Amino acid sequence: MNANEFRQELVLFMPGYRWTVHRSTSPRVMRATGVKVSGFNRLSTLEVERRENYAGSGFPCYTVRSAGFGRKAPFLGENGDITLLRALRGLQEHYQKTAATYRAHAHALETGRSSSPEASSNG
Repeated sequence: MNANEFRQELVLFMPGYRWTVHRSTSPRVMRATGVKVSGFNRLSTLEVERRENYAGSGFPCYTVRSAGFGRKAPFLGENGDITLLRALRGLQEHYQKTAATYRAHAHALETGRSSSPEASSNG
């Protein structure tokens, strides 16, 4: 796969991002960065790395990482898989699980504040 085919794959599956394919020192590794912006604000950054013939398997390996708001935002999560779609889906599922966990904790705190102290004490 060359850089143009890599860019086409990225645009096909993630058209909401503006993609930059970076020059690589190795012909077996390609890396691209996609940004989602609103005006001058960077809302999201997605980095995709594609390695050819990963670990001698004959298949490529995709690693995706994403960062939140701002140019210097730290990467929040990472996932890898043998196809770009599976790597992206795995990262999305990671964020959804994390969101559900935080939502459950936030709900527990909210209900804890609204409960009467007599109902929660055991004596």
